[in-house]
Amino acid sequence: MSKINKVVLAYSGGLDTSAIIPWLKENYDCEVVAFVADVGQGEEELVGIEAKALASGASACYIADLKEEMVKNYIYPSLKTGATYEGKYLLGTSMARPIIAKAQVECALEVGADALCHGCTGKGNDQVRFEGAFAALAPQLTVIAPWREWNLRSREALLDYLAERNIPCTATLEKIYSRDANAWHVSTEGGVLENTWNAPNELCWVWTKDPQQAPDVAETVSVLVEKGEVVAVDGEPMTPYNALNYLNSKGAEHGIGRIDIVENRLVGIKSRGCYETPGGTIMMEALRAVEQLVLDKESFEFRQTIGLKASHLIYDGRWFTPLCQSLLAAADTLAQDVTGEVVIQLYKGQATVIQKRSLNSLYSEEFATFGEDDVYDHSHAGGFIRLYSLASRIRALNSQK
Repeated sequence: MSKINKVVLAYSGGLDTSAIIPWLKENYDCEVVAFVADVGQGEEELVGIEAKALASGASACYIADLKEEMVKNYIYPSLKTGATYEGKYLLGTSMARPIIAKAQVECALEVGADALCHGCTGKGNDQVRFEGAFAALAPQLTVIAPWREWNLRSREALLDYLAERNIPCTATLEKIYSRDANAWHVSTEGGVLENTWNAPNELCWVWTKDPQQAPDVAETVSVLVEKGEVVAVDGEPMTPYNALNYLNSKGAEHGIGRIDIVENRLVGIKSRGCYETPGGTIMMEALRAVEQLVLDKESFEFRQTIGLKASHLIYDGRWFTPLCQSLLAAADTLAQDVTGEVVIQLYKGQATVIQKRSLNSLYSEEFATFGEDDVYDHSHAGGFIRLYSLASRIRALNSQK
C-alpha cells in the first residue's frame, strides 16, 4: 500500500469520527483534515465543531454550507421521480450522501489530499453510498474505512481510546439511539426499536409532535408548483431550502411525516427505523396531486416506473451513474407540465390534499360530469370496447372450435 500523506475525513463531531482522527494519525502517520457538511442537521450539531476537530488532532477543519444546494439539486430532482423506497421511506439519509461525498472529494482535491475517510460501519448502507460516489468522482484517491480495520467495537472502547490520549469528548455511555438528521428528515434507530414487537416510545421521535397531541384544529397550506418544483408556499415565493424549512415547521406541529419501517438494507440486513419527514411529506403530496391533473395515463404509469427504479438507485448509492442521471432527466421531462396550485390540510398526522388546480390540467368537468353533457357520445364506447377486447374475443373463439 502506498504511503498516505494527507487524508480528508467526513467529520461529524460525534464519538466515532472524534476517535478516527487520532487513529488515522497513529496508523497511517498522516495529516488529517476534517470536513464538515452542513446539510441542515441543526446549529446545535455545529457549535464548536471546528475546535473539537482541532482538539482531536486535525490540522484543519472545513465547514461547507450545502443546505440550499442539497434541496435544489438532489431533493427536488428526486421528488420529481416520486422515489419512495419500499413504499414508505422518503430517502432522507440517501439523498444527503451524494452531495456530502461530492463536497468531500472537492475539498480533498483542493487541499492536495491523497486519501478520503468516512466513519460508516461495515453493516450499513452509507459505506456503499460514500465509496460509490468516491469511485465515480475521484477513483485515484485511496479510501480508508476504519470500522473495517480497527478493533474498537463498542462505545466503551471508543471512549477509553480517547481518554487514554487525553482527547476531550462530550459523548457518554448513555446514548441509546443512533440518529441521522438533515434538512429533509431525522432518522432514529437502535434502542427499543431493535425488537420489532416493541412499539416506539416518545424518545424515538425528536422532531414531530405526537399526532394525538397535535392541534385539534386543522390547518391548511397552499403550495405552488412549477415544473415539478415547489416555488411558493402560502403565497410567498421561496427558495427550495426555505420552502422546505417552512413546511417542516408546519408539518412538525401537526405530527406529519412519521413512519416506522423495517427496510431491506443493501448489504442484506433488515433494519428498523423511525423516520420523520414533515415538510417532505407535504411536498410529495403536492407534486403527486398536480401530476394527477396533468399527466395522462401512460405518462403517469411511466413516472411511477421511474420512481420505483430511482428509489433503489438512490438508496443503493448510485446517484453518480448514467442510469440514475437518465432517470432523473426523464422525470424532469415529464415534470415540464407539472405546474399548479395545491391546498393541503394538516391534521393529526395526516397531510390531505383538498384542493388542486392547474392550467395544464387534462381534467375536464364537461367530460367527467355524471350529469347531462353535450361533449361525450356514449355510443362511441361500444366500438372502443370491441377493439380493446379483440384479442380476448379471438382467443375465446379459437377455444370454442
